[in-house]
Amino acid sequence: MTAAVDDPLSRAWAYLSRVAEPPCAELAALVQTVGPVDAADRVRRGVVDDDLARHAECRRGIDCAADDLELLSRRGGRLITPDCDEWPVLAFAAFGGSGFGARARLRGLPPMVLWALGPARLDEVAQRAAAVVGTRAATTYGEHVAADLAAGLAERDVAVVSGGAYGVDGAAHRAALAADGITVAVMAGGIDIPYPAGHSALLHRIGQHGLLLTEYPPGVRPARYRFLTRNRLVAAAAGAAVVVEAGLRSGAANTAAWARALGRTVAAVPGPVTSSASAGCHALLRNGAALARAEDIVEFVGRMGELAPEEPRPTTALDGLTGAERQVYEALPGRGVATVDEIAVAAGLVPEQVLGPLAILEVAGLAERLDGRWRIVRARPGQAVAKTSEARLV
Repeated sequence: MTAAVDDPLSRAWAYLSRVAEPPCAELAALVQTVGPVDAADRVRRGVVDDDLARHAECRRGIDCAADDLELLSRRGGRLITPDCDEWPVLAFAAFGGSGFGARARLRGLPPMVLWALGPARLDEVAQRAAAVVGTRAATTYGEHVAADLAAGLAERDVAVVSGGAYGVDGAAHRAALAADGITVAVMAGGIDIPYPAGHSALLHRIGQHGLLLTEYPPGVRPARYRFLTRNRLVAAAAGAAVVVEAGLRSGAANTAAWARALGRTVAAVPGPVTSSASAGCHALLRNGAALARAEDIVEFVGRMGELAPEEPRPTTALDGLTGAERQVYEALPGRGVATVDEIAVAAGLVPEQVLGPLAILEVAGLAERLDGRWRIVRARPGQAVAKTSEARLV
């Protein structure tokens, strides 16, 4: 929705965004019942029930919607509301699902409105995105893994969602931008207050090439409880959440809990067993989190039928053998030579059943005949597979 200062609907949404600390179930219910314009008028006049009055009393007289929209318009931003095309209906439908406990259900609500800046569309991003989160006090290992994951996701056309913080978040955002991918920073304060201040340039780049997103109106400063509230949106905007490094009690672990409650896949990166920075990741892995690799995350958030590639497996010279050929090969003596009859006895076969496999083993370079007797040949890894296949084609 274009941030039109003189549009009553935009001004109503902007006012409602500020009047109660989000998420507010009572305010959401009123908007659902009477619509945003009438809801804003009732709240402003104090004509609401007692529960909502308690949430809105201290702010209902603060109406700076026109100034907020003017600031958003100057910056080239927009409001994303439930009645516009960019609202991610499917992503936000998970709020209020069966994964929420009694306490979480009180906070597990979609946002009232989103203040957005950047060319990426939220509805399109949410169709193919992964959250990459972790501690601010990241180790070199953690930042390296976060960057590698984010670059791998960007190369596979998966948007990278994070919180714009120092450490893992920043490494993920920077790597996605460097790979010409889409990255989304979900903020815990107003869109005009870059936080942390040391990431002002990074957040500016995200706003130019990706998407800055917040449910808080301009001028609202981040606070600890707002980060925890913000984390539900980081989880909701992505199909999977990857925790790179996190303590046992941390914002990243909180995001993973929201992701799990929303029915998203949770993945974690293991670290050294002695590292407190990885303790939260190890706890997640013990509780069923997936191991995180970019190709696996694509399978979790990708399109129908899009799977991770087959795992590479080490090959040996014996991989191309049939059951009978392997049986005869294993009957060859480790040292010295043996006759066909001796090999047949060791293999539990009649001599006629041994001759064909011996011929294949000879062509494959796994066995050789010396004066009517046979002995084993130690082949280099991978050498015999092709030769065995070729032997059957002759």
